[in-house]
Order: sequence, then structure tokens, then C-alpha cells
Amino acid sequence: MKNVTDEYDFSGFEVDDNDKPCHLEEFGLFKKKFVPVAYALIFTLGLLGNVLVIVTFNYYKRAKSMTDVYLLNMAVADILLVLTLPFWAVYYHEDQWIFQDFMCKLLRSIYAINFNCSMILLACIAIDRYIAIVQVTKSFKFRNTAMAYKKVISLIVWVFSACLSSVTFYFNKCYKVFESHWVCEPNYNGSVMPLNLKFAVIIVQVTIGFFIPLLIMIFCYTFIIKTLLQAQNSQRHKAIRVIVSVVAVFLVCQFPYNVLLLKKGINMLYRSGSDCSVYSNNFYSLFITEVFAFCHCCFNPAIYAFVGVKFRNYFMKIMQDLWCVGKKYIAGNRSSRMSSEAYTYRKTSEVYTNEGGSSFTM
Repeated sequence: MKNVTDEYDFSGFEVDDNDKPCHLEEFGLFKKKFVPVAYALIFTLGLLGNVLVIVTFNYYKRAKSMTDVYLLNMAVADILLVLTLPFWAVYYHEDQWIFQDFMCKLLRSIYAINFNCSMILLACIAIDRYIAIVQVTKSFKFRNTAMAYKKVISLIVWVFSACLSSVTFYFNKCYKVFESHWVCEPNYNGSVMPLNLKFAVIIVQVTIGFFIPLLIMIFCYTFIIKTLLQAQNSQRHKAIRVIVSVVAVFLVCQFPYNVLLLKKGINMLYRSGSDCSVYSNNFYSLFITEVFAFCHCCFNPAIYAFVGVKFRNYFMKIMQDLWCVGKKYIAGNRSSRMSSEAYTYRKTSEVYTNEGGSSFTM
């Protein structure tokens, strides 16, 4: 296998030191130009969209199902993730890590927590929808109990996600390569069998954090779709449409990156040989799919806005109220204030009249 000489340890495509080196300067230049722009766009859209989701949710004042609670937690996790993107943009633009070692560990861990938390929450949503739609006779008692302990359930999900991500916190470090270049990457050199340990970490994270929740979702949504096709209930169809869209977008974003991570672990364990063009393609593929995986932070608010009628109604209500407040202070006119309040009251009545017993996501 060929030796890869680049400023980063690409953590997985190791090669023998005796062979001819494989130069990847073009890849480093690509990252330096591409990442800051991509991350700036994701940061702006993701932060704005998820803040609006939380504001709209709080304005709505109450969650009608555990699905609403899980989606709110996903928005919080996405905000935490996008707040790390400016640091990674600086990292790739400067071509080295300029922050402290603790920041390296913390920022890597936040991404891992976001990913694990999102997958677990999506699995929980699938279970909640399965019980509500397929196991109708048991759903009332189960879902009422879950709503009573919603804070405890949310805390358990976050703690479990943090435990899964503890390995990321432990092994990611800020260290020097080539005597002068600081990087923030996993470092397994202190272990007895670094390759086996790397492979084990990747397998555990991908299996527990991705494939097991994926299997749960496949099982639940298979029976949900089957039940809905038999029931022909339009209200349930609307509710499940948003959830299926969220799950589909998340999987489209995350599946390619996790498959390549698994491939990286296998290549690393068996040291499969390839020429420079294959290595270069591996690096580009893994890197681009990782950037694309961040994009799911931007997509969920768009799904709620374009698919979820209830979310769209409440979001428009907030915008109208803000407009009325601004209009009141600018005009300072009692008549305009009264008309604004009357208009707001009318729109509020329309929203609540149409609400019925539906979920926030419908």
C-alpha cells in the first residue's frame, strides 16, 4: 500500500511507509476553499430555521404528543451542531487547529451527540407513531404515561447519546504532525492495538448509533404504512407525512457517510491496497458526504414549513403578530392598534378553530 503524505491523518486509509508516497495537495486546497463557504451556508440556514422551530413551538405553548417533544429535542440538537460549524470552517481555512485541546474534544463530541441523539429520537418517533396508529387500543394509556414523563425520557435520550459519544471525546485530540502542524483528529497511538481499536470504535458507533435505530424505523414504518393504507384516514396521513419526510431526509443525508465510515473501518482493518486515484476518491467521497451529513440541520425546518400545515399556520401567526407590534409602535395610533389587535384576534381564532386535536407537526 502507498504512503499518504498530507498534513492530516485521514484516520483510516493508512499505508506502508516503504512505498511511494501519494500526494494529495489538491484535496487540501479543495477543503480550504469549499468548506468555509458550505459551512457558512449551513450555519446560517440551520440556525435561523431551528430557532424559528423552537420559537414557534414555544408560542404553541404545549406539545400534544411525544412526537412533538422529540422534534423539539431534534431542533435543540441541530442548533448545538450548527454552532460548531464556524470553528470547523476556521480549521479548514487556516489549514490547522488553532484552538485548545478541550475545544477539539468538545466540538467533535457535539457532532457525535447530535448524530446519536437525532437517530435515537427518530427511532423514538417511529415507536410513538407505531403505538398511536398500529396499537390503537394500547396507545391512550402508553402515550399519556409517556407525556407525564416527557422530561425524564428526553433526559435519558441525551444522557445515552452522550455516553455513546464519550469515546469520541476521549480519543479526539489536538496534536502535532510533521513537528509543526496542529490537527484535531482521533489519535489511537497510545493503545496496544490501534488499528483494531479504531475498527471497534467505528463499528460500535455505526451499529448502535445508526443501524439499530434504522432497523427500528423500518419495522415501525412498515406496519404504520400498512395500517394507514387499510384505514384511509386523511388526518393520520397528514401526521405521518411530516414524520416520514423528516426520517427520509435524515437518512438520505446520513446514510452515505455512515456506509463510507464502515468501508473505511474494513479497509483499515484488512489494509486493502489501492493506487493513489482510489485513495483520492476515498478522501473526496468521505469528506463530501460528511459535509452533506451536516445539511440535515437545514432541512427539518423546511419540511415543517412546506409539509406541516399546523406548523406553517403558527409560524405565520407569529409573523403577523410581529408585524402588528411593529406597526403599533411606528404608527402610535390608537385606531391602527385596535385594528391590528382585532386582526390578530381573528387570525388566532381561525388557527385555534382549525386546530382540533391534531399534532403540532400536522
